[in-house]
Amino acid sequence: MRRTVSQPTAQRQRPGTTRTLLKGVDGTGTVKRTVLPGGLRVVTESVPSVRSAAFGIWVGVGSRDETPVLNGATHYLEHLLFKGTSQRSALDISSALDAVGGEMNAFTAKEYTCYYARVLDRDLPLAIDVVSDMLTDSLIRQEDIDTERDVVLEEIAMTEDDPSDVVHDLFAKVMYGDSPLGRPVLGTVDTINALTRDQVHGFYKRRYRPEHLVVAAAGNVDHATVVRLVKKAFARTGALHREDVAPAAPRSGVRALRTAGKADILDRPTEQAHLVLGLPGLSRTDDRRWALSVLNAALGGGMSSRLFQEVREKRGLAYSVYSYTSAYADSGLFGIYAGCQPKRVEEVLKICREELQRVAEQGITEEELKRAIGQLCGSTVLNTEDTGSLMSRLGKAELCYGTHLSVDELLAKLGGVTLDDVREVAGSVLGAHRPSLAVIGPVAGKRAARLADAL
Repeated sequence: MRRTVSQPTAQRQRPGTTRTLLKGVDGTGTVKRTVLPGGLRVVTESVPSVRSAAFGIWVGVGSRDETPVLNGATHYLEHLLFKGTSQRSALDISSALDAVGGEMNAFTAKEYTCYYARVLDRDLPLAIDVVSDMLTDSLIRQEDIDTERDVVLEEIAMTEDDPSDVVHDLFAKVMYGDSPLGRPVLGTVDTINALTRDQVHGFYKRRYRPEHLVVAAAGNVDHATVVRLVKKAFARTGALHREDVAPAAPRSGVRALRTAGKADILDRPTEQAHLVLGLPGLSRTDDRRWALSVLNAALGGGMSSRLFQEVREKRGLAYSVYSYTSAYADSGLFGIYAGCQPKRVEEVLKICREELQRVAEQGITEEELKRAIGQLCGSTVLNTEDTGSLMSRLGKAELCYGTHLSVDELLAKLGGVTLDDVREVAGSVLGAHRPSLAVIGPVAGKRAARLADAL
């Protein structure tokens, strides 16, 4: 068991101080935060019973922070930081972690970027040094820009060959239009080809600043040791001693477009038709998000969910069908995905549409409520046994919320959801507008028109 202690947000914590945010029995599960000069936050969770450690640096910048001209720059930069520093070549970076059996990678999302490593606990100093070196001292040379441009273009091409991925980008465009949240994280062929070294390097210097960074570590770690190693690694480039601290501007004002019933259908000669049917959702700080999570689990979150049972088990119309939520600082999406044979797309859409309407009007049953809460609580607890998942939860909680909930508090939030809560959020989210639709597949002509009319 862990208890919550006083949790001021990092903005209210004085630089140079350390706070215990969650306190566990015998040190297990203890979460601490230190705010370093310049605004860099270091958050750790100690799990002495394991032999591994996960370390990540979370950057508060994602594709939604790009201008149209810079679309794809955040992801491009993610690639370039692995290409070398003044201390290490690209081979040095990759071989350092390979030599100790560690894992290192990175990912870019709409609102943040993360660079992480998972190693044996004894090798944590190496992981901290390598990842911090990449973040603070990347050279971003012209030759690396030129070489990696082709790699990024190959990644875009690979994604374009997977319509089950592309359809989600198409749905975001349907809902958000030509706004930062409506553009693809990878950028486009045109924007990537047009990016220059000065643009990418300038983006790096403006965005990768201590006040925009969160360092997270979880596993068999000691907080004071992590702080000392991070300070040492960042001190090499003077990254902690910036006097021009500029807090990130709050993200607000971007909402899913009120385009009820809009459809975007992309005709492609694929073996399957891929569709996403959805509506505006909730922001990540909306108090109703717990009820929406339960609703999502009941509707399309597992093999016992309504959509899986109705579309796959009873009718055999699709192999993959599920619902999902995407939550951002100021808005969100709720969607249903299905992939099926083109001749069945109208029938699948009809069933998904009917289930959305039924849940919006009637909510879910007591049995579905209990099953969904059990599913979410179980997955929450199981994730605590993986240091990588713990590190991710720490980093996202600090970067996106500024406060941390214990596992017991998370379980209480989920367990406290009632049928009335689910019914209210179902009516306000799923019943407020006609859903919109994105489809990719061989569905041109009259079939495309029928799909749009079905909304």
